[in-house]
Amino acid sequence: MTATQTEAPVRAEPWPALWALCVGFFMILVDTTIVSVATPAIIEDLQAGVNEVVWVTSAYLLAYAVPVLITGRLGDRYGPKNLYLVGLVVFTLASLACGLTTTIEGLIAARVAQGIGASMMTPQTMAVITRIFPAERRGSAMALWGAVAGAATLVGPIAGGVLVDSLGWEWIFFVNIPVGVVAFVLAWRLVPRLETNDHRFDWLGVALSGAGMFLLVFGIQEGEQYDWSTITGPITVWRMIVAGLLVLAAFVWWQARNRSEPLVPLGLFADRNFSVSNLAITTVSFAFTAMGFPLMLWAQLVRGYSPTEAGLLLAPMAIVSILAAPVAGRLTDRAHPRVLTLAGFAVLAVSFVLLSLVLAPDTPLWLLVLAFGLVGLGSSFLWGPLATTANRNLPPQRAGAGSGVYNATRQVGAVLGSAAIAVLIDARLAANGLQFSPSEAGAGGGSLPDQVAGPFTDAMAQSLLLLPAVLVLGLVASLFFERPRHLGEAARR
Repeated sequence: MTATQTEAPVRAEPWPALWALCVGFFMILVDTTIVSVATPAIIEDLQAGVNEVVWVTSAYLLAYAVPVLITGRLGDRYGPKNLYLVGLVVFTLASLACGLTTTIEGLIAARVAQGIGASMMTPQTMAVITRIFPAERRGSAMALWGAVAGAATLVGPIAGGVLVDSLGWEWIFFVNIPVGVVAFVLAWRLVPRLETNDHRFDWLGVALSGAGMFLLVFGIQEGEQYDWSTITGPITVWRMIVAGLLVLAAFVWWQARNRSEPLVPLGLFADRNFSVSNLAITTVSFAFTAMGFPLMLWAQLVRGYSPTEAGLLLAPMAIVSILAAPVAGRLTDRAHPRVLTLAGFAVLAVSFVLLSLVLAPDTPLWLLVLAFGLVGLGSSFLWGPLATTANRNLPPQRAGAGSGVYNATRQVGAVLGSAAIAVLIDARLAANGLQFSPSEAGAGGGSLPDQVAGPFTDAMAQSLLLLPAVLVLGLVASLFFERPRHLGEAARR
């Protein structure tokens, strides 16, 4: 592997470059969650079912997760700035297509294109941070990156609600066009060109990981629709899920056997903190992606909130997350990651349990504000610290691969969260005696009748309990963090 200098040395002050990258990064992360608040409007306008609209998010996340393993390498080879700009163009044009479509199938296809663009952009942000910031300053830089990730996940529904109410659901996609143009100009002017490295590309690995993820997610998400039985001919839900697991096992086997340059260098996982961070961020991403569907449906269909009002329910999360992120960033450079992440997971899990317990047709607003504020506090001690800890010990020449793997696992968590919550919502609605059709039950802004609102709320509250159950896995993983090298070196000095 050889390195070639492609342009002048990196500027001494890297913060302008990071801010420029965060504009585009914020935009693509908002699109991960913004659809949840528009779900009832899309259902009504495109005459779609809940499961079809969930695919609007799942298709985006799948198209985001699978290529991100290789787009990190492409950034290493052709330059992270170049890949970021190309991905930004693809994402912005796909956003235009999303807004112009008139069918649910067309929207899903355009979301796939959006996901591919996002997969080209995301690894470059982390790779640039790893390469232009010294190890002792990466905590502060990653705190900004984590704050952007957390705020986007939380702010997306708020912005989506305002746009759906004032202009229509199409504008949750149209708004990306001017933002994309601004992000392109800023990145073109402020992001430096970095050294490139030659890479071979593991196309078999791409095919195996993509096929395995699709089979697994399709089986999980569509299982309830087919009564966990036959899909067509000899193809059953369980055979599809098992096939997905077997293909993913074959992918891992191939990565171990590939002696040239595997898609996922398993040697990265020799760094314990990298391994633990990947498992932990999968659970966080699972929880935040799954959270939006039951809460936004409950707020609009039980409380009768407009999309804007439903989105504003999440404002306490955004405010607390933004306020706490700088504190988390400073602590990340000084404190053991185990301390920060254990606190973050504990607060986040408790907040979701609280939400599930208090959710009712007449829940006082202050209780919801308290619970969502706790969600924001917990998340601020997870997004940035986990990203920093994952990549802090990696050498610069592996920044692209490490960033790609980390973002892929984050997106895998989001894909599984989207699929699992759809299944659980369907199952809990059926268990509570509801054959639910939002388009027939006031999806356009009305609320459910009283005799339905109670059982529907129970179903959403029960679905939310999946989130703390998954977060417990992240909490247990955080127990295995070890002291980062820079803290050990500082102690010796």
